[in-house]
Amino acid sequence: MVTVVEVPEWRGSGSPDAERLAEGAARLAAMVPADRRVRVEPGATLQETAARVRDALPGDDFTCTVGGDCGVELAPVQAALERHGDRLAVVWFDAHPDLNTPETSPSGAFHGMILRALHGEGPAGLTAGPALRPDRTALVGARSIDPGEAEHIARHDIGGPDALDPDAVVYVHVDLDVLDGIASVCYPEPGGLSAAELLDGVAALAARHEIAGLGITEYAPSDPADQALLERLVPALVRACAP
Repeated sequence: MVTVVEVPEWRGSGSPDAERLAEGAARLAAMVPADRRVRVEPGATLQETAARVRDALPGDDFTCTVGGDCGVELAPVQAALERHGDRLAVVWFDAHPDLNTPETSPSGAFHGMILRALHGEGPAGLTAGPALRPDRTALVGARSIDPGEAEHIARHDIGGPDALDPDAVVYVHVDLDVLDGIASVCYPEPGGLSAAELLDGVAALAARHEIAGLGITEYAPSDPADQALLERLVPALVRACAP
């Protein structure tokens, strides 16, 4: 069984176009080939939204969480951590590593801190416990990296997915700005992956590891060509990951 959990939360983004992420979440959810569909209304705060997402997560289904901004991944990854413990690894397909803290973030936006929060360092009420071990993290497509993020990456020797333990159970996060040439994101960066490269990378992970869950985030619809691309790509990503 595949459940899609739609979280139209956008307030974790610092972009002036962030409100478009709510419509993006609805469109992404409609693209997911799911047996069950759940929509989580954002709460009054990011902390309340995270608690609502946690309550909405199914127990045993394979879950695809769609945002909204990257911060919606807090509860799904934390649930996977509780289920799999130190076997869990997270592969972060994203133009930005999202490894800032409130002290290092240039923008103060939570979506740029979410992976660091999963490592146990983040804003009050928005930090994972138990925390994800940094050495159980892999980055793919990161090419806009702030100094505080670079220091954290170097200190923990965070690399790519080939360095993961063979027995790791993997949660796959996809921020659509990992793609090259996509306009319908809040922070596009040149030099990313093609859709085929992204799909091949996710499929290669699924061939080597059990996939604990999938998150797809940061779609801010603006270009019909991007919509057409994602209508092909999103179902293929889910099929590659779901058991």
